[in-house]
Amino acid sequence: MNTENVVIVLVEPQGPRNIGSVCRAMLNFGMVELRLVNPQTDHLLHEARQMAVKATTVLEEAVIFTRLEDALADCALSIGTTRRFGRYREDMLHPDEAAKLLLPVTAEAKVALVFGREDKGLHTAELDLCQRFVTIPTSDRLPSMNLAQSVALCLYEISKTKGEMAGAEHGRKSLASNDDLERMFQHMRESLTRVAYLDPQNPDHILRAFRRILGRAELNDRDVRILRGLFSRIDYLDEQMQRLKESGKNG
Repeated sequence: MNTENVVIVLVEPQGPRNIGSVCRAMLNFGMVELRLVNPQTDHLLHEARQMAVKATTVLEEAVIFTRLEDALADCALSIGTTRRFGRYREDMLHPDEAAKLLLPVTAEAKVALVFGREDKGLHTAELDLCQRFVTIPTSDRLPSMNLAQSVALCLYEISKTKGEMAGAEHGRKSLASNDDLERMFQHMRESLTRVAYLDPQNPDHILRAFRRILGRAELNDRDVRILRGLFSRIDYLDEQMQRLKESGKNG
């Protein structure tokens, strides 16, 4: 287990003080890699440095991305945070459960914890890019937590769980990267559209169900190759059917 492989991703963070506070929480628990997706403020402002205290190195080395897809491309497992339940947001993990899931992966690959905007959180399309979801159980009187508080709580659970799991052996397959998974899902979309399995008016309805199912399966590189081989076979058979139809018309 290597907690330095835990990547914290903030999507469109708005407050420099929040970003600085996140950096401090990260270094408190031994995490050093911060990625910012389309930040709505200059993350190097004095306010951010002030809140980062002795974690300014984490702040200064933060990497900026314009798209969440790119920020997650090299991660074998991405877990999105949300406080909202409902359609397309099932199978929620609590922070301790998320920690037990991601820690074994860190031995050989990067994992991402993705946090949304301070006011709106993550959009459904952004959660689609994550294999699992985590929610922090809070009171209905005030369910929304401050961004830095949310990060600190999740990282505390990772740190605590790492101590509990120390010394245990965790044989585990090497997971496919987020980039490879997204290519596979794009191939799935194209193949299932060709054979009219997806509703052209709302293809994401079924695709999101597949994302949830396959996200729980923790696919490795071989799994992805097998599935893409299946989709390629669907493409091939569809092409053969189209040729037969054309030859029948011409005949």
